[in-house]
Amino acid sequence: MLPLPERTPVPIFDLVIIGASGDLAIRKLFPALVRRIAEGVIPPESRIIGVVRSGESEEDLRYSVGSRLREQGLAEDEVAQFLQHLSFVQADIADPSTLSTLSARLDDPERVRAFYLATPPNLFIPASRALKQAGLLDGDSRLILEKPLGHDLASAKAINDAVAEVLPESRTYRIDHYLGKETVQNLLVLRFANSLFERSWSQRDIDHVQITAAETVGLEQRAGYYDHVGALRDMVQNHVLQLLCLFAMEPPNTLDADAVRDEKVRVLRALRPIVGPEVLRRTVRGQYVAGSVEGRSVPGYTDELGRDSGTETFTALRCELDTWRWGGVPIYLRSGKRMGARFSEIVVTFKAVPHSIFKANDLRTHPEPNRLVIRVQPNDGVQLQFMMKVPGSGRLKLVPRTLDLRYETAFGERTPDAYERLLTDVIRGDQTLFMRRDEVEAAWSFVDPIIEGWKEYYPVPHRYVAGTSGPSQAVGLIERDGRSWVEPELHFG
Repeated sequence: MLPLPERTPVPIFDLVIIGASGDLAIRKLFPALVRRIAEGVIPPESRIIGVVRSGESEEDLRYSVGSRLREQGLAEDEVAQFLQHLSFVQADIADPSTLSTLSARLDDPERVRAFYLATPPNLFIPASRALKQAGLLDGDSRLILEKPLGHDLASAKAINDAVAEVLPESRTYRIDHYLGKETVQNLLVLRFANSLFERSWSQRDIDHVQITAAETVGLEQRAGYYDHVGALRDMVQNHVLQLLCLFAMEPPNTLDADAVRDEKVRVLRALRPIVGPEVLRRTVRGQYVAGSVEGRSVPGYTDELGRDSGTETFTALRCELDTWRWGGVPIYLRSGKRMGARFSEIVVTFKAVPHSIFKANDLRTHPEPNRLVIRVQPNDGVQLQFMMKVPGSGRLKLVPRTLDLRYETAFGERTPDAYERLLTDVIRGDQTLFMRRDEVEAAWSFVDPIIEGWKEYYPVPHRYVAGTSGPSQAVGLIERDGRSWVEPELHFG
């Protein structure tokens, strides 16, 4: 097996994680850093500084973090190595007068310095202003914003405007962790390094596209947040639309960050708006009720929440792009909680052959359309389905068979977690996999009219049983066009 090429080395850095005792830091950021350190990617002189509001001692905080990381299955020696890089500072990130201790720690102006706001979005504006007032955003300092960026277009613009007052766009990193997943990045390679696909990547050869982000979990610890957000804001506005952008974008001139992001913005601006009563025809809202997921009985959404709610936990959209490449190709998006399986994928169904020479009256020999499945998670990989002849003499029989390329078997090594890639990209100064402000605002411009239409025409979501693939109305959304959802049990077993 050929060795994988080395990327640009990571320079020595100070990474400040604000909200270091929160769920995001403990479950995602710290484990990613543990693995990067264990693999020797992070220079040993680099420091990770957690900012917390609690009055616990630094020793107690380090012990607590170490315990929680080991509970996640991380190796004892790797956790111990990570803790050598980790220290804590107590401060109120919205109050610059409390940041003197942090300022004293950041005593080397030659180091790359990055501040990760692992906080609720309502703290983005006061935190960025406080960091600026404390003199911590000078030089080449970078600011990392975790999604969601706002609640709607107006709030997203307010955050972007406030951040722009303290930092240029070139030092602002808006994270959508889906963009750090290997298969998502591979979309660019699949399309633009293989003429086989690029020549057929348009309305000429593609019948329709399905993009799904399905979860088996319910509210978990996010009840207070999720009920004010719902599936459209939580998943579609960012993750799902980002997959759509990478799938449908035109070839950029280079892999320069802005060249890639320019093309993604054009996709978002080409989305045909869904306004007013159109939400009844082109969207579906759902909310799960009690059912069974992976053999385990689970309560309904309102049971978990403890009160009635009109928030959607599932949404499906029928979208179209008003461009020459994609005109007339329906793109179906869906995302939901408490579904029958956890998977995120893009399914491309190609048009059927214009004339079949095989017997149409024998279903065993009737050709099925070719299908390309790009699996983001789990079992990252790519499948291509096409027709084959069943071996043997006698009557001709055709069956669909699949070329199956999985990352774990193709490369024989662990696939890095999304946050591992994104955190080191920040330190390297590579913005390619981060969202630009006009990208975020264009996505909200598409989503906001849908939310407004729901308020007037579609206030009550349909119900679906937990452990299923969503409400029956979602089936009707696609079957009205003579198509059907491709469910995960048909591939990537």
